[in-house]
Amino acid sequence: MWPRLRVVIPLAKWMCLQGRACEHLLAKVLVRPGTVVVTNYHFTTTKAHVVLQGGEMLEAYIPEALETTSVHPFKGNMDEERLEALIQRYGAEKIAFVRMEAGTNLIGGQPFSLANLAAVREICQRHGLLLVLDASLLADNLHFIKEREAACQKLSIREITRRVAELVDVIYFSARKLGCARGGGICTNSEELYGRLRELLPLYEGFLTYGGMSVREMEAIAVGLEETMDEDMISQGPQFTAYMVRELEKRGVPVVTPPGGLGCHLNAREFLDHLPQEQYPAGALAAALYLVSGIRGMERGTLSEARDAQGREVLADLELLRLAVPRRVYSLSQLSCAVDRITWLYQNRRLIGGLRFVDEPKTLRFFLGRLAPLTEWPAELARRFSQDLSKL
Repeated sequence: MWPRLRVVIPLAKWMCLQGRACEHLLAKVLVRPGTVVVTNYHFTTTKAHVVLQGGEMLEAYIPEALETTSVHPFKGNMDEERLEALIQRYGAEKIAFVRMEAGTNLIGGQPFSLANLAAVREICQRHGLLLVLDASLLADNLHFIKEREAACQKLSIREITRRVAELVDVIYFSARKLGCARGGGICTNSEELYGRLRELLPLYEGFLTYGGMSVREMEAIAVGLEETMDEDMISQGPQFTAYMVRELEKRGVPVVTPPGGLGCHLNAREFLDHLPQEQYPAGALAAALYLVSGIRGMERGTLSEARDAQGREVLADLELLRLAVPRRVYSLSQLSCAVDRITWLYQNRRLIGGLRFVDEPKTLRFFLGRLAPLTEWPAELARRFSQDLSKL
C-alpha cells in the first residue's frame, strides 16, 4: 500500500497504544537542543516530545488556517513561502525535520491538498530536509483530497495514498485513528533512519517486529488499513460531520467551516464571547455541554496549550470544542439529539462561566489536570436545564 516505505515499527505504549509512542522515538532520534521542527500546525503530544528533547516547534500555516468561518477547502496546507523563510532564518542544518499533519487536529481537522504536499516535498528535497507525515487522520484527508481537489477526483483512494506515500520520507500514525485498532506504526524509506530507530525500540517499546503489541492487534491494524482504501468507509465520518455542522449553522451556532475531519468543532470563543481566554472558554463549554447532555467533547484551545518558561499563560490561536464523530459509531438520530442539546446550550450560553486550575501538571496539563468553576455557574445552569426540561 505504501511503496518505497519500509515498515519499521508497529508500536504499542503500555495503556496509551497510540501514535505518541512513535513521536517519542522520532524525537529521540531526530531532535537535539537548538533544532526546530517546522509543521503545518502543531499537535499537543508532538510539540511536547520536541520540547522535551530541547527543540522548538514552528508553524508555517496559511492565513486561512485560523479563519473559523471559511470556504477554503484545504486550510491544513503549509505556507510554502513561510517554510522557505524559516529555512533561510534557521538554516537547513538546524531543522530536525519538516512535519505535515494529515487533518490538522487543533484547527478543526482541516486537510492539506496533494498539490501542497508535492510543493513541500520539492522544497525539502532542495534543502536536504526530511519530510515526515503524521498520518493519524489520513483517512479523512484522503476523502477530502478526492472530493475537493479537481486533479484527484478521478483517482482511487488507493492511488491517492500511493502518491502521498511517494512524497514523504517517514509516515507515522496512531492506529486508533488510522486503522481503528490499538497501536501505531512508523514507515520510512531511509535505511539510515531505520537503523537509528531500531536501536531504541527494544528499550522503550518491545522487539522490532511487534513493538509490544499482540498478534491480534497487528492483524486488526492490517484489516483497518485495508478498509481505509474503501471510499465508502472513509467518507462516512466526514459526511456525518458535515450534517452536524450544517444543522448547527442553521440554528446560528458558531462552528468551524468548511466541515473538517475527525468531528464537528464548536467555536467556543464566539459561543462564549463573554469569557476571556484565560478562563478557558473551550474547557468551560465542554463542561457545560456534558452537564446538560452527557455528551463528552474535547477542549482544543488554551487549556490544551502549555505555559511558557516564565509560567505565563500561552493563549491558543483558536478556542474549539471538538465533538468527534468516529466512523460507524453514531446514527443520525444521535447527532440530531446532540444538535438539539447544543442549540439549547447556545440559547442559555450567558449562564456559563469560566474555569481555573486546581491541579496543573507542567506537561500535557489537559490530560491529568483538575479544574474548578470560578463561580456557582454549573449549579445555575443545571437549575435552568431542569426548569426547561420540566416544561416538556
